[in-house]
Amino acid sequence: MKILLINPKVPESFWSFKWAVDKILSSDKRVINPPLGLATVAALCPKDWEVEIIDENIESIPLEPQADIIGVCGMGVQFKRQKELLTFYKKKGFFVVAGGSYASLCPEVYESFTDTVVAGEAEYIWGKFCIDFELGKPQKLYKETGTVDLKDSPVPRFDLLKLESYQRVSLQFSRGCPYRCEFCDIIVMFGRKPRTKSLEQIGSELDVLRKLHADNVFFVDDNLIGKKRVAKELLRFLSDYQLKYKYKFQFGTEASLDMADDEELLELLHQANFEWVFIGIESPDAESLKETKKLQNTRQDILSSVRKIYSHGIEILAGFIIGFDNDTMKTFDKQFRFIMDSGIQTAMIGLLTALPKTPLYERLGKEGRLIADADSADNTVLGTNFLPKQMGYEEMVKGYRSLYNQLLKDRNIAFRIKNKIRYLRNPVHKIQQYPLREVLPIIKNFFFRGIKPGGFSRVFYFCRSLPVFRPKLIPIVIHDWVVGLAMRDYVERQFVQEFEKVNILAKSYLGLIKKTFQGYLDHGALEVNLSQMKNAASNLSISMKGWLDKDFFTRIDKHLQKVLKHTTSSITFRIEEFHEAQQKHFNRLLKKLSRHGDRIHIILNEKVRNMVEVDSSIFNLVLEF
Repeated sequence: MKILLINPKVPESFWSFKWAVDKILSSDKRVINPPLGLATVAALCPKDWEVEIIDENIESIPLEPQADIIGVCGMGVQFKRQKELLTFYKKKGFFVVAGGSYASLCPEVYESFTDTVVAGEAEYIWGKFCIDFELGKPQKLYKETGTVDLKDSPVPRFDLLKLESYQRVSLQFSRGCPYRCEFCDIIVMFGRKPRTKSLEQIGSELDVLRKLHADNVFFVDDNLIGKKRVAKELLRFLSDYQLKYKYKFQFGTEASLDMADDEELLELLHQANFEWVFIGIESPDAESLKETKKLQNTRQDILSSVRKIYSHGIEILAGFIIGFDNDTMKTFDKQFRFIMDSGIQTAMIGLLTALPKTPLYERLGKEGRLIADADSADNTVLGTNFLPKQMGYEEMVKGYRSLYNQLLKDRNIAFRIKNKIRYLRNPVHKIQQYPLREVLPIIKNFFFRGIKPGGFSRVFYFCRSLPVFRPKLIPIVIHDWVVGLAMRDYVERQFVQEFEKVNILAKSYLGLIKKTFQGYLDHGALEVNLSQMKNAASNLSISMKGWLDKDFFTRIDKHLQKVLKHTTSSITFRIEEFHEAQQKHFNRLLKKLSRHGDRIHIILNEKVRNMVEVDSSIFNLVLEF
C-alpha cells in the first residue's frame, strides 16, 4: 500500500514570522514547526506500507500522486485548504482520509467530501483503519472514545520530514491539561488528566533527532507541567541527557504560569536548557481570569511571576486575550501597561474566540451572542465570532488594532527589551546555536533590512536597548527586535484600516493595465477584471485565454509589482489556455512575484494542469475540478 500524508498550507499569522523568515534568516529554513502529527501517523502505519509526507508549507503538493490513500490533516485555520485538497483528490478517484485537531473536534463537517474521518488520538484507531482498508471494508468514521496510553505511541517518523526546512522540531511528552479555561478546546479533546510518555520513549526520540542533526526542539505539550512531579522527572532526565551529549539541544515548551511558584522546577528547566516557555497569561485583570475559570493565574501577582521566571534565565512568550464579558475599553490600556512592564516581546494578543464544542461556545450560543458564519479558526485576525458584552463590536476591533500599533512602535519595542533584560539572569539563549557562517549574514540582514529602513529614530532606540554592560545579552536584544519588526510588518499588511483608498488606487492600476494590453484584450487572449468588496481588499483577476508572447510577460510584471507594492490587493491568474512556448516566460514572471506569493492565487484549467508547474507552497494554487 502507498499512502500520501499531506499537511495543508497554513494561512499567514503572527506565528508565521514571515518577515523574519524571508528577510533576516539566511538559511533555507522556511517554516517554524513541522507536522508532528503526520510523523506519528506515519509510524503507526503497517511496516510494509510505503509512506510519504508532504508539508505544503515547504513544498508543492502533487496533482497526480502515486498513492492508494491520501490523508490530509488540519487545524481549524487549515480547514478551508484541507477541504479543498480532500475534495480535489476524492473527485480524481483517490481514497481520502481526513484527520487532525479540527476533524477530531468537528468530524461531522467532513462527511460530504471524505471517504473516512479519523477523529481523536490516532494510536489505536489508525491501526483499525489500516486493517479495514486492507480488507476492503473501511468505515466512514473512526472515533477514539477511550483513553490512549501514550506509552503505546511510537517514535514519530522524523526521517520522513525535511527537517532542514524548519526552524525547530516538535516533540511531545504529554497530552491534556488539569485546568478548566472556558475558551480552551484542549480539555475537550484530550481531557483534564495529563497522560505522559515514558522517559525511555523521550530518550529514543531525542536519539533519532540527534542522528538527524536536529538541535532545536519544541515540546508541544498543552501544559508540560500539568503533573509537576512527573515533569520534574522528565527535566532531570533531560539534564542528564544534555550532559551526556554536551548540551546538543535547546528546548522550548508551553506551561502554566504557576511554574513561577516552584523554585526547583524553574532550576530544573534551566539545567535542561529550556530557552523559552509559552504561557497563556490572557489578562492582567483578575476578574476576567475568574470569569473564564483561569484561576491558576489569580493565585499570585502575575508581573512578579514573570520576573521570577526571567530570573532563572528563561524567556517568555505569552498569549493575551481581549473580549471577556468583564472587559471594557479600559482593558486595552491595562493590557498595554502590563505587556510593557513585563517586557514580553512575543505578546500574541487575540480577540476572544468561541471554538466549537468548548464551554464558551455553548454558553454564548445559549445567550444568542454567536455570529453566524463568522470565522472561529484564528483569534489573531481583525474580528471574532461573537458579540462582546461591554463594548461595541467595531469599537473592540478598533481598540485591538490600536493596541498592536502602540506596542509595535520602535520606542515601545526598545522599552520592553530593557524591562526584560533588567530581570533576565544567565539566559539559556546563546548565539552559538547558529554557525558563524549563518550568524554574520543574519546580523547584516538585520541591520540593513530591519534597523536602517527605520531611519535615525529606530537606530536611536535600538542603541538605547543595547545592554552595554552585559554584552552577552546582545543576541537576545537582536532576537527581540526581529520579533517586534516581524509582528509590525504583519500588522501593517494585515490590519489595514481603510480599504477605500487602496482600492481606488487598484482601480487606477486596472485602467492602466487595460490600456497597456488593449491589443490582447481585443483579440480575446486576455481578460482583466477587478472585484471589490466592502471592508476588504480588492482582487485583480487576470484570465489567460490565448497566446500571450514574451513581451506581455515582461511588461505585465512591472504593472503587477506596482499593484503589490502600493495596494493590499490580491492577484488571481486564471489560466484557461496555455502553450508550451509560454512556459519559461510564465515561470520567470512567477519567480519575480514569488516574494508576494501569499497574495497570488493561481487557477489552472483541468486541461492545462500538466503543462503549468506552480509551487503551491509559495503561491495559492486553487484546485478546481
